Amino acid sequence: MTTLLERAPAPVAKTTPRRSVTALFAIAVLVAGYTGFRLPGDWAATLQAVSLTDGFHRRFLVGTFLKPFGHDYAVFAVASFAVLGAVLAVVTLAFFSSRNESRRWLIVAWLLLPTGGYLFHEVGYLDQALYLLLSGALWAVHRNRPVLASAVMALSVTVHEIALLTVLPVFGFALLRKVPFRRACALLAPAALLGSVILALPPVSAGAVDRLRRALSTTDFPYRADALALFGRTQAESWQLYSITTVLLYLLPIVIVVVVGFLYLHRPTLAAAVPVAAIAAPALLAFGGWDDARWGFLLVTNFFVVLWLWLGHRELKARQFAVLAALFLILTHVPMPYFDGYAPRGLTLVTPVEDAR
Repeated sequence: MTTLLERAPAPVAKTTPRRSVTALFAIAVLVAGYTGFRLPGDWAATLQAVSLTDGFHRRFLVGTFLKPFGHDYAVFAVASFAVLGAVLAVVTLAFFSSRNESRRWLIVAWLLLPTGGYLFHEVGYLDQALYLLLSGALWAVHRNRPVLASAVMALSVTVHEIALLTVLPVFGFALLRKVPFRRACALLAPAALLGSVILALPPVSAGAVDRLRRALSTTDFPYRADALALFGRTQAESWQLYSITTVLLYLLPIVIVVVVGFLYLHRPTLAAAVPVAAIAAPALLAFGGWDDARWGFLLVTNFFVVLWLWLGHRELKARQFAVLAALFLILTHVPMPYFDGYAPRGLTLVTPVEDAR
């Protein structure tokens, strides 16, 4: 049966990456790591201590898994770098298993953009666990195990509720390329329903935040009380702390670039609505918090994942490649400031005189 987003496959390109592209991939990984590498921050470590058994009803999967190992910083650091390493392993596998040059160049571009450095800077954040689960679900779909993929995506909403606006739309797009519409909706339903239940429930049980604060007060890192305060605020109270309009205005140019870029490749038809929605969905995170650069990172990442899936066995034509390269250059001018006073490392060996004054 023909699925909603099925496309006729293009001729398969060479399966062996050219040495030049492989070398550039290695350089891109090194540059991204040098630009953004840091140790996991106190905010990330604090949120990794949140567990279901302690009475937290959101963002609890990672903390529940780590709880038997204690609350030492080393536990969270090892777990954070393990997840980052797994994400890099997935990216590397995707590069070498790609059957066309366009997909490989796409991965190199994502690493060379500010998103590459931001990936390393974001070590410890739950976003990385979300995309790791997404990669597992996509593998299961590719291996014709959609029920397993659906179960993996249901787990994602227990990692962080932003899964509903980041990885779940991408998963939906991948499903519609493999199975009929009704089947795709049935496979999406468990994650969507579980996410809705999590959002409907109180974030924590009574006294859970205070108990965790006391437990973390004896750890070897300064836990972030403001991170735990997230679970005690209503959404309306959070909106009073920042300007949704400001965050949306930051994200707007990114949305325009990535959506225009995709529609340039994909004829603007009804079938384009699903991938465009999967690309643009992270922009709605402006209504969930003030981490504008983080939402921008997720927005660009969704664009690259959707485009990677859409390419399949296609090869970009020279004109398409040139247009995308121009759009990627535009994205290099989008500021993506880091957390905690960090900044991307420059590639020069000394500080410019103008900055040293």
